[in-house]
Amino acid sequence: MKRDSILSLISTLIVIIAGLLIGLIVLLVSDSNQAFPAFWTMISFGTRNMRNVGDVLLGATPIILTGLSVTFAFKTGLFNIGAAGQFAFGGFTAIYIGVQFLFLPPPLRIICSILGAALAGAVWGAIPGLLKAYRNVHEVITSIMTNYIGMYLLSYTIQNTIFDMGRTTTTRMPDDSNLPTLGLDYIFREPLGSGYRSSAVNLGIFIAILIAILVYVILDKTKFGYELKACGFNKDAAKYAGINQNKNIVFSMMICGAIAGIGGALNYMNGTGLSMTALPLLAMEGFTGISVAFLGLTNPIGVIFSGIFVSYLFLGGARMQPFGFSLELVNIVVAVIIYFCAFVLVVKTNIGKIFPKGKEGE
Repeated sequence: MKRDSILSLISTLIVIIAGLLIGLIVLLVSDSNQAFPAFWTMISFGTRNMRNVGDVLLGATPIILTGLSVTFAFKTGLFNIGAAGQFAFGGFTAIYIGVQFLFLPPPLRIICSILGAALAGAVWGAIPGLLKAYRNVHEVITSIMTNYIGMYLLSYTIQNTIFDMGRTTTTRMPDDSNLPTLGLDYIFREPLGSGYRSSAVNLGIFIAILIAILVYVILDKTKFGYELKACGFNKDAAKYAGINQNKNIVFSMMICGAIAGIGGALNYMNGTGLSMTALPLLAMEGFTGISVAFLGLTNPIGVIFSGIFVSYLFLGGARMQPFGFSLELVNIVVAVIIYFCAFVLVVKTNIGKIFPKGKEGE
């Protein structure tokens, strides 16, 4: 276990450093004079004030949950590409409840929004699970298909349910249906003139951390988690042991969908006025979750830190634009760094071959 932890740490550091170096090279090729100041701004912006730290935590909340969705599937022998669709369905359901259920008091409406998002994500995640369990259709194919089906279905549904004509093609969560800040706005703020400007970080980050801990406990400390992982490691052995493989596949994908759905809810309940568009667009948080999961070595606790790191990259990258770099180039740099992060398991495997295990007792 000690050796595995060391290999995990080394491989994570290698891919992060490699990604940062390649990103710096891209900047140098584009503009060698401004590359180093822009790069330094990207990696140091979080040290300038507490508001930036709060914004990083706010941005990390949804991608931690999509990363956990991918992680849960991977640990149970599945690959959940459908987190984008599950995320979007969760976000839509949360906004729908927030807009239409005004007869509920705000605290109860917030709870119902999160639970409704979890249910919507679970239902959408069950589709690839059922096809995998009972028709042996690979979940990667079906989850990609459900992403696009969900994208157009949501576009139609938004226009016919919560479409806000006063705000063109978008709709957002009412102010009293947003998550409470719990006083975090007094901690994560920066001086501005005679007052302060606060981050919108809220209860969502604690919910994400709590779910990560819950996923860890379920997978590593419960009989249910053992059965799910057994089906993933060896379905024939699991079947021989009397484990209902089909049921566990469906349950696993439903849990993945519920986690991603909660991520969608928290994404739109953060009080920043973020809107859900009626235009057919895939939620990129679902795909970012794949990189977050693998950078965290598909460990639920590791996903918390990898989600924060990836959020830091996105927000830090945006600070490079004043140096003359276009938004497209900034996105390329950030994407390159995240792309390298996805190779952490490959790097870990190869390092393990270079430094093989010693004999027992050594």
